[in-house]
Amino acid sequence: MKEISVDVLIIGSGPAGYTAAIYTSRAGLKTLLYKGDQPGGQLTITSDVENYPGYPSGIMGPEMMIDFEKQAGRFGADITSGMISSVDFSSSTLIAFSDNNEKIIAKSVIISTGASAKWLNLESEQRLNGKGVSACAVCDGFFFRGQDVAVVGGGDTAAEEALYLSKLTNKVYLIIRRDEMRASFIMQNRIKENEKIEIHWNSEIKEIKGDESVNGINIINNVSNQSKNIKLSGVFIAIGHQPNTDIFKNQLNLDDSGYVITKPGSTLTNIPGVFATGDAQDKIYRQAVTAAGSGCMGALDAERFISNN
Repeated sequence: MKEISVDVLIIGSGPAGYTAAIYTSRAGLKTLLYKGDQPGGQLTITSDVENYPGYPSGIMGPEMMIDFEKQAGRFGADITSGMISSVDFSSSTLIAFSDNNEKIIAKSVIISTGASAKWLNLESEQRLNGKGVSACAVCDGFFFRGQDVAVVGGGDTAAEEALYLSKLTNKVYLIIRRDEMRASFIMQNRIKENEKIEIHWNSEIKEIKGDESVNGINIINNVSNQSKNIKLSGVFIAIGHQPNTDIFKNQLNLDDSGYVITKPGSTLTNIPGVFATGDAQDKIYRQAVTAAGSGCMGALDAERFISNN
């Protein structure tokens, strides 16, 4: 097994990881970044990004991540493909093991593994992802102004997405697989009072229709077993996100949903020298710009830690 020693190991790419790499490598710290199983993170499955500062005409998500990677590489960050398969934070020596048989000893570790949206596991959903299917209304709602869309889910996230979209679109179909919502009472009332939101109870999407873009859905009622076709232009999946933090179980403090717990106002975890950034610790905002901001924070926290130890 090959052994490598670095100042900073960054686990995961995307806006948080690449921003952290820009800062640490520019500060003269020997930086190694492992891209993970989805290099570039969720933005690689996002088409047009129009809400990130600095791109007045918008930019494609994958292209934006290429720019981030190039900028990190410009300052000397070692960016490598592959996964970190396990970590050992049980002593003051921080150790990680990669799937390409490397043992990395790091003075500090920045976690930027992100989170993955939960999907319905439909073939049509994956085929039309980024072509009318989205997991982020704040990111993509603008593209559906004046059109009809659907939101799938019954929790607070789905309610927030539906309410947000109701301000932009012509109509929102809220597809809920049970006969009740899991959202908070106040959110449920707001949904039911909104004339632009039509709720379909006990219903699931059987198919998302369209070739090059979404043009409708086929839903089935779980009680009556009757199906119905609805014409629309967008489908927003809002059944939750899963943080990519499995390898940190029993190593770091995680909340009940698996997000890394950090000290408020910082990226500090319960292990000295280990910092968490981006969607791996943020279940509220989940935006590229906030992820990049926390990547900067993680880098500055790591730089400060190394200087003091």
